[in-house]
Amino acid sequence: MESVDRTRDRLWTNWAITTVEADANRSADTHLLPFPLPPEWGVDLYLKDESAHPTGSLKHRLARSLFLYAVCNGWIDEGTPVIEASSGSTAVSEAYFARMLGLPFTAVMPESTSRAKIAQIEFYGGRAHLVRDPAAVCAEAERLAAETGGHFMDQFTYAERATDWRGNNNIAESVFEQMRLERHPVPAWIVVGAGTGGTSATIGRYVRYRRHETNLCVVDPEHSAFFSGWRDRDPKAASDRGSRIEGIGRPRVEPSFIPALVDRMVKVDDAESIACMRWASERLGRSLGGSTGTNLVAALALIAEMREAGRGGSIVTLLCDSGRRYGATYFDDDWVESQGIDLAAAAERLAPLLPA
Repeated sequence: MESVDRTRDRLWTNWAITTVEADANRSADTHLLPFPLPPEWGVDLYLKDESAHPTGSLKHRLARSLFLYAVCNGWIDEGTPVIEASSGSTAVSEAYFARMLGLPFTAVMPESTSRAKIAQIEFYGGRAHLVRDPAAVCAEAERLAAETGGHFMDQFTYAERATDWRGNNNIAESVFEQMRLERHPVPAWIVVGAGTGGTSATIGRYVRYRRHETNLCVVDPEHSAFFSGWRDRDPKAASDRGSRIEGIGRPRVEPSFIPALVDRMVKVDDAESIACMRWASERLGRSLGGSTGTNLVAALALIAEMREAGRGGSIVTLLCDSGRRYGATYFDDDWVESQGIDLAAAAERLAPLLPA
């Protein structure tokens, strides 16, 4: 009889899971912020402030779930190098958890990723591996994982399944619990962007599971394939460029994006995303990231639609991260001009949607 005993491997697994869950236990839930709108509009808008996480973005939830999923599946063990393909925020959050577990971490990222995000990855002990073509990040991450004997985390495949969508304090359960005492406790719409598709999958499934009369709107920036893939029912839709709005948009339709869960999709011009981000930053007295601007463009359009129909209600969207990460891009007039973005024209187009 031949026998191999690997029970000692479970000691590290047990420690890793306890360590990650302890981090969640130390963290309070993120706030749900009312956005100031005229009361006579009869529609309330709320922002789920995901910038309050320890790593400053919505992706903190995803990174925690991905690490737990990989550890529980036996893909990550003591000393396993972790590789991820990311446009920035997921990599920052994964670097945080990798350092917590004493694991080497490499983020494969487009060269266009903001220097602030790269600096944050390095602060947590991770390494940025930059590639020229945004569409090549996954293939390069797979290559590095094979080369180093590491694990490719692959957020774009596993985001939709790593989170328990039935509850367990996921973002959807948190939103509905926090809305419970508001005047319109069940949102008419929840508006989110698509990066991996994991957040829209979690919210869409939870809404159905709890039988809420809430619709899900997914927004997509320029140079992203999600919108055309959903509109044309084409899972092979592709774009020849990467998104300029970090954290959302992909040059291909990712496996974690579940089209059947989406009630409406909206394509938002990058100029409108940035113009709305700047306007909302002034209105809230705090700087917001570009993807929050994208979310708000769609949310304000839905509010206008509801007002036109004489309907009251509430809309919830996400404050994905802080604008502090984008001082050299979205808040820099020279950068905006270099991208050929006309903010004045975008602001004029948005004006009918905005309160005076």
